[in-house]
Amino acid sequence: MNMQELFDIQKELDKRIVENHNLYGRDLTTAKILALEVELGELANETRCFKFWSTKTSSPKAMVLEEYVDCLHFILSIGLDRGFEKEEFFIKDNSNNLVDQFQEVFKKSTTFHKTISQDDYMELFHSFLTLGKKLSFSWLEVKDAYLMKNKINHQRQDEGY
Repeated sequence: MNMQELFDIQKELDKRIVENHNLYGRDLTTAKILALEVELGELANETRCFKFWSTKTSSPKAMVLEEYVDCLHFILSIGLDRGFEKEEFFIKDNSNNLVDQFQEVFKKSTTFHKTISQDDYMELFHSFLTLGKKLSFSWLEVKDAYLMKNKINHQRQDEGY
């Protein structure tokens, strides 16, 4: 998958955030990894895939997709911070169920946090894309939702969010 368009769009949002919040020269990678993990938890919560004790079903697909693209914003932003945006990204199919795939993404995030290496970033991104496939999102759905949420994020910056 060619992510360059999304990296370029994310770069503009990141630039605004740095300017609006006077974050010049600060390394935000660790904070962004934590933000990603929080968003992953929110995504898992919306899917309810781990809530074996409950009979309630997943939130509507649009809500789950919005949480997924919130995660995507942070993954892209982390890649930009570390200069990893020129890579080719793809889905690594596996036999994981949804709970196991969430655990895989969390594990890859933790590993990347420890190493901050390009290889571990790629593993994190690939496992995240695989999660999207397991959530039954098409790439077009993800891209469209990302673009919509990016507009909202720019609007929030306009409003002093």
